[in-house]
Amino acid sequence: MIYRLINIRYLLTLIVVLAVVQVKQCITGIKKLQGSGEPHTLRNFADLETIRKRGKLIVLAENNSTSYFVYKGEPLGYDYDLLNAFAGYLGVELEIVVVSNMNAILDELKAGNADLAAANLTITSERNTQVDFTEPLLQTRQVLVQRKPDGWQRMSGSAIDRNLIRNLNDLHGQTVYVRKGSSFYARLKSLSEEIGAEIDISEAEGNQDTEELISLVAKGFIRYTVADENVAMVNQTYFDNLDIKTAISFPQKIAWAVRKTSPELLKVLNRWLTDPAGKSLQAVVFNKYYVNPRAAGERMESEYFCLNGGCISPYDHAIQTYSKKVGWDWRLMAAMIYQESHFDPCAESWTGAYGLMQLLPATARQFGLDSLIASPVQNIEAGTNFLIHLNAYWKDFIRDSAERIKFVLASYNVGLGHVIDARSLAIKYNKDPDVWDNNVDFFLLNKSKPAYYNDPVVRFGYCRGEEPYEYVKKILKRLEHYRNVLRIHGELPTTKA
Repeated sequence: MIYRLINIRYLLTLIVVLAVVQVKQCITGIKKLQGSGEPHTLRNFADLETIRKRGKLIVLAENNSTSYFVYKGEPLGYDYDLLNAFAGYLGVELEIVVVSNMNAILDELKAGNADLAAANLTITSERNTQVDFTEPLLQTRQVLVQRKPDGWQRMSGSAIDRNLIRNLNDLHGQTVYVRKGSSFYARLKSLSEEIGAEIDISEAEGNQDTEELISLVAKGFIRYTVADENVAMVNQTYFDNLDIKTAISFPQKIAWAVRKTSPELLKVLNRWLTDPAGKSLQAVVFNKYYVNPRAAGERMESEYFCLNGGCISPYDHAIQTYSKKVGWDWRLMAAMIYQESHFDPCAESWTGAYGLMQLLPATARQFGLDSLIASPVQNIEAGTNFLIHLNAYWKDFIRDSAERIKFVLASYNVGLGHVIDARSLAIKYNKDPDVWDNNVDFFLLNKSKPAYYNDPVVRFGYCRGEEPYEYVKKILKRLEHYRNVLRIHGELPTTKA
């Protein structure tokens, strides 16, 4: 009996030891997996449920003339419009992260830095091993982008053709600029083998997007690049010296990409994309950006198209000047003015607020402005002085400058008193009175309810709090877009081809 008990204890001890060893092996295996750079790391298991809890869909995108851009202060683009609609379908906000190095976009996705990649990505077998693609958004083919000969306007079509590459065998020995991480690079490598001759494939920097390379061809800095035909067609509307007739591939499918650890997100995306309403929306958005070349040309010629040099409005210089007086990023003030008036200097609200910064007559007079005869710059100056006044008040309470901006914006929109009331309610209900999100903003949002506006700590009564609540959110969201697109692009090469 004693012998049997000893054997049982021995077996139990052995089982525990083996279990511990197995756990250690599992932990070691997980650590190795995390350090290996493989896509299936623990942090990458963010799927649909996590996105909904987070309240935000994070998307990697490219800033170009079709996918995502800002025009006259408004974020637009084929991918942006569809993504914004999908985020609304999920009931979450959309956050766009502009990729500075397109060669690394799939690595950024696999690393868990976003939920989705949307950048005119071609579905390829090699990419399919790394990520999962949605149902195709559209179908296109790769084309050689080349510059028409000088004097092409006076030449016949056949004469132009004789000066251009129409037979792919003629690419032998020619230098073509593409990013190494693009599907164009892989296609040119295959094409080089198919024609049995070497094509000089020059690797462009990862921060040079396809449209920048197209621009370099049009301006004579390089001779050839490759682009998807849909993108090339849009660019041809404002570079009429480009030729894009020579196809170098069969039709290929373009889609969005998700991590292989996001099957639920992929399932919902595909259901949304293939639903009749989703199909109808895709057709409308496709026509908006790809079938209307005149609109694309107008955008490109406009100085308020973000890709043309970083202008948002005709009043950028004044905004940059006066924003310094309040200590703000000028793009923040621009986002605010867009929210107020869409940069219309004659905008007038039903309350009598007038001009770019929509100052009420009493407020305008307080800061020495006659709204009806003031110039747009004077309107910005008076609005800035009002912002300085509000900032000075909140500086005594809100030490953090980034947090203080939210209080200032809300006060500008709805009045200082209502925001003071919301802060008093936050103190009463043991929330943080110095933090806006999920603290003070909650009480301002709910200040239209009797339980709150009749509270003894409230001095200024009823407030339709949804408007200032959304006002702050929309301005800060627009600021993200302005910061995304107002960046320095790669410099042009110094010698022409």
